[in-house]
Amino acid sequence: MRTISIGDIQKNIALLTQLTDVFTIFDKRKKQSVAIVYPIKKHSIVATMAGKYRDRISPCDDLENAKSMAMEAMMREKYGFAN
Repeated sequence: MRTISIGDIQKNIALLTQLTDVFTIFDKRKKQSVAIVYPIKKHSIVATMAGKYRDRISPCDDLENAKSMAMEAMMREKYGFAN
């Protein structure tokens, strides 16, 4: 486990974005460990946020198209438009 000070993180934020191993964040003034940081594997948040509807979600490649389709569906439901 590596030890990195808070000042080192402030100088070089890439330490957190390119994290590959576990390290401890250490406060030099108080002379104590502040946090232990573990790397995570990147995963899709859709499955996490979907909950019980996870199987009903289809992946979407074009976000703008999905937003416009959802807006049109909401407008049709609210105002009764048929376009």
